[in-house]
Parts: sequence; structure tokens; C-alpha cells
Amino acid sequence: MLVAFSVAPSGTGSADGSVHDAVAAAVRVVRDSGLPNRTTSMFTEIEGEWDEVFDVVRRAADAVMPFGSRVSLVLKADIRPGHSGEIDGKVERLESALESIRDTD
Repeated sequence: MLVAFSVAPSGTGSADGSVHDAVAAAVRVVRDSGLPNRTTSMFTEIEGEWDEVFDVVRRAADAVMPFGSRVSLVLKADIRPGHSGEIDGKVERLESALESIRDTD
């Protein structure tokens, strides 16, 4: 399964509203998990089996908790049994499709 998630604290009391330290704590949990992952400006993607992925998401949310009075978690999952390598495979297929379109122009 692939999971894209975003986790951030609220009620931080930070004057500038920055949450980068909290997000860094969450991303550290993900990277230390050893599961395939990718972080962009808005989401972190992680790939693995249901239990291992959701354990990492839970621990990432727990890592953010000390930074505020509450935590917001946004999550999207692609559950496709029997498939792996999709964190890269989906992007590779998209790039191939774009190349095909470009070749017909």
C-alpha cells in the first residue's frame, strides 16, 4: 500500500506559525523506518504493508505532539494487494505516458 500523509501541530504558540521543526521530527520517524518514502513540500509518501505503514504514521503523529496542543493528520491511501514498488512505478508510468504524448505532438 501507498500512503500519502501530512501531519502538523496546531496551537504551537509560534509567532510566525512555522511548523518545520515538528514536521522534521515526523519525517525523521519515516526515514528511520526503512520503508520506501518520499517527502515533498506538502506530503510524505510511504510504501509497505498495512500494519507497518500505519505504525509509522502513528509514530510520526506522536513525534509531532510535543510541538503543540493538538495534531492534524491528513491521509490518503492506495491499497492494492500484491503490488510493490509503486512509490516509483506510478511516477515512471506517468512520465512514460507524458513522453508518449510529447512524441505525438
